[in-house]
Amino acid sequence: MGNDKDLSYKKGIIMVQKSYGKMRGARKKLMNPAKPTLNDMLRKFDIGDKVHIVLRSSGKFQHPRFHGKTGTILGKAGRGYVVEMKDGNKMKKIQLNSEHLKRG
Repeated sequence: MGNDKDLSYKKGIIMVQKSYGKMRGARKKLMNPAKPTLNDMLRKFDIGDKVHIVLRSSGKFQHPRFHGKTGTILGKAGRGYVVEMKDGNKMKKIQLNSEHLKRG
């Protein structure tokens, strides 16, 4: 505290480190209906179907950067589906429940 070069404590002001987590800047993206309907949760997809990714903040979801993207169903994994989509120049596989997917 007595050190003048210490920037974290200066004249009674404690500076905090800025957060750069996955939810930074995602407030508008995740403002959608709070609860998915029963039909959303029980929706079935076939392998090869095109789907839109619509993340709902009420359940478990992937990184918000995938919200609004379109992908292809590769298979089923547990209760969810494996979706392949393009992120920049890379093809990525993510696993999502059916409540986060819409038919494309």
